[in-house]
Amino acid sequence: MGSLFRSEEMTLCQLFLQSEAAYACVSELGELGLVQFRDLNPDVNAFQRKFVNEVRRCDEMERKLRYLEKEIRRDGIPMLEIPGEVPEAPQPREMIDLEATFEKLENELREVNQNAEALKRNYLELTELKHILRKTQVFFDEHEGGANTTESMTRALISDDPNKHMGQVQLGFRDKQESLEFLPCFVAGVILRERIPAFERMLWRACRGNVFLRQAEIDTPLEDPSSSDQVYKSVFIIFFQGDQLKTRVKKICEGFRATLYPCPEAPADRREMAMGVMTRIEDLNTVLGQTQDHRHRVLVAAAKNIKNWFVKVRKIKAIYHTLNLFNLDVTQKCLIAECWVPALDMETIQLALRRGTERSGSSVPPILNRMETLEDPPTYNRTNKFTSAFQNLIYAYGVATYREVNPAPYTIITFPFLFAVMFGDLGHGALMAAFGFWMCYKEKPLQAKKIDSEIWNIFFGGRYIVLLMGLFSMYTGLIYNDIFSKSLNIFGSSWQNNYNESTLRENKALQLNPDSEDYLQYPYAFGIDPVWQLAEANKIIFMNAYKMKISIIIGVFHMLFGVCMSLWNHIYFKRRISIYVEFIPQIMFLTLLFFYMVLLMFIKWTTYGPSPPYFGSQDPEIVKTSGFCAPSILITFINMMLFKTDANTRPQCDPTMFAGQIGLQKFFVILALMCVPVMLFGKPYYLMKEQKKRASQGHQSMEAAAENGAAGGAPAPAPRGHDDDITEVFIHQAIHTIEYVLGSVSHTASYLRLWALSLAHAQLAEVAWNMLLRKGLKSAGYQGGIYLYVVFAGWAAISVSILVLMEGLSAFLHTLRLHWVEFQSKFYSGEGYLFQPFSFEVILDSAGQTEE
Repeated sequence: MGSLFRSEEMTLCQLFLQSEAAYACVSELGELGLVQFRDLNPDVNAFQRKFVNEVRRCDEMERKLRYLEKEIRRDGIPMLEIPGEVPEAPQPREMIDLEATFEKLENELREVNQNAEALKRNYLELTELKHILRKTQVFFDEHEGGANTTESMTRALISDDPNKHMGQVQLGFRDKQESLEFLPCFVAGVILRERIPAFERMLWRACRGNVFLRQAEIDTPLEDPSSSDQVYKSVFIIFFQGDQLKTRVKKICEGFRATLYPCPEAPADRREMAMGVMTRIEDLNTVLGQTQDHRHRVLVAAAKNIKNWFVKVRKIKAIYHTLNLFNLDVTQKCLIAECWVPALDMETIQLALRRGTERSGSSVPPILNRMETLEDPPTYNRTNKFTSAFQNLIYAYGVATYREVNPAPYTIITFPFLFAVMFGDLGHGALMAAFGFWMCYKEKPLQAKKIDSEIWNIFFGGRYIVLLMGLFSMYTGLIYNDIFSKSLNIFGSSWQNNYNESTLRENKALQLNPDSEDYLQYPYAFGIDPVWQLAEANKIIFMNAYKMKISIIIGVFHMLFGVCMSLWNHIYFKRRISIYVEFIPQIMFLTLLFFYMVLLMFIKWTTYGPSPPYFGSQDPEIVKTSGFCAPSILITFINMMLFKTDANTRPQCDPTMFAGQIGLQKFFVILALMCVPVMLFGKPYYLMKEQKKRASQGHQSMEAAAENGAAGGAPAPAPRGHDDDITEVFIHQAIHTIEYVLGSVSHTASYLRLWALSLAHAQLAEVAWNMLLRKGLKSAGYQGGIYLYVVFAGWAAISVSILVLMEGLSAFLHTLRLHWVEFQSKFYSGEGYLFQPFSFEVILDSAGQTEE
């Protein structure tokens, strides 16, 4: 549990493994996921490392598995998920069996695919020929009841209007007698349907109108053997005369990728060819069915194990990648590694290494030694599925410096609470909480679906944040007494009305004064009195004052907590001087100025206000504590900083809130200003003194060493201290001091976004209600029911899309900024780097996301 508040203690270890046991030991460490290895061969090319051949073999196996997976997905065969536990990494000797299995499957599948493609291509050609014979028979039968085609074509060519017989294009000749000297020829084929218009125009232009084209669409789509896509084609037949036109027509057909087929002229020959084609198509159907069945059986067998195979290959590859980070000793029999490990898990790692050694059958135990190092260790915070989302919010700003205070456990409470202050609405918060609860309740089924949507993955990853934000928003919505811009009258209003109904209805300028015993009876039990929902004139004024003060109070306490967290860091890292010259001046500066302003708010709330038994009293003591004499906190704070006192314009009121206020305020400001030079010069001055002290001690030690040397002893070298450059320290301290002093003002003002966004959210909800749903509720009759149905749909859509999603996102981003800038800047440097252990689980998850 300690690592939740501060990162785990890490240690650098040196690991000695026997070559035969290295693979099994690294496999065990990968299952454990607690060791981060360092690359001991940074200057060695990746292709020159010891296990590069094994990595290449794994790459080749992965390629074959991806090919199998592609074919399985292409056929829509479900791949069985890994039942139970994930398989362990296979032994190196099993790689040969896996390679042989994958090679056999790939070759068999490629051979089946090639045969199937050849059969499909043959089937396509026969199908197209069948359609050509069928369609051209119709063309020929259209002329003279199936009379001689050549004669009918000749008559069409020499007639005055050949188009009335055969169609679309008229063949041009100089005279009719010349055309009788040549009998027409024809070609038939199939072309893609979308190419027909361009094909027809090209024939007309290239052949100058001396061709005759007929075409008909094939109703059913045909399968392309190469891509397995369904394409639509058309049958065409072209009549022409002469070899020159024949060559030209064939070139045009080739250019448009049209397939030409032989088509006999005689009807009997066409019928005979059609019967032969149908017989061959039936035979091909049988062979194709058997081929597809064989392919399906191969893929189904592969689909049962492909997930397991992927896991095994990726584990083998990860192990050899890790072994490439190791060094070989001189004898080439031992592998040496350096790794970061959590200090608390040393015993667990030792047990894993022992299991790996036993599995490999080695008799030499592994050696794990701790090493001394000046290098900064990585940062490791243990998380679970609940805390990981909040920890990732912190890491988005920066990874914590090693052993620095971790803000995540406090963010679990402060983040949804600050969000709820801005988003406070019982209705909208309930919608958000319901969505978060649904994601948490359906966690495992939703994870199993592996939805490939970045936006969904963001929401699902932060499901516990969404749930808490919704629950906290419901709480603040109860305090604000706000549900979809309306109020709940749970405890009954504390307001009593003494006007008659006609006055309330007719007098639009009437304002009910809370400073009157005629109306206010007693404080409301919890939150805001629902009667404020009816106060259209001064509701915003009241809520502004209330929420603005609450925002400042929350902000000052939040910043004070952040400064107190820096004390924990100073104590842990034993920076005693930082406690005196940084923490104490910072906490005093913030307390004497801004926490004092918060105290003034509480003093004002408890001192001034209406007292029901004494309303309208002329007693001076009663008047001094009434709302009339309540001072402005903002003006009081500005006068305090300027050492200024305003003239008392209300003689019946006291000029101050308590006795000795002016003198105390001046003392606080002077004391706060004195903290600034302490923050600015304290640390550089202390470091200068330390340097001088070390220099004098070093001079004395050298004299003593010289005397010892003269007495026959070996001279001891003077200790060399790591002296900091005073100029750099001073510049850094100056920047830090200016940032803190100015930031205290700007950060306090920055918390006013809590008030601003809360007010904006409430007003938007009220506008949506008044502009839409209120009008729908006033409508009557069956038309009103229809109108209300439509209006409610629009109001619900606006509420969810704008008031929940967009306003929720806006409040989320502002809450994130308040934590990163206003809170974490007080104690969190975030200059570390993340602990990234060698873990099969992480490797397999990242590989799965890459595939998706």
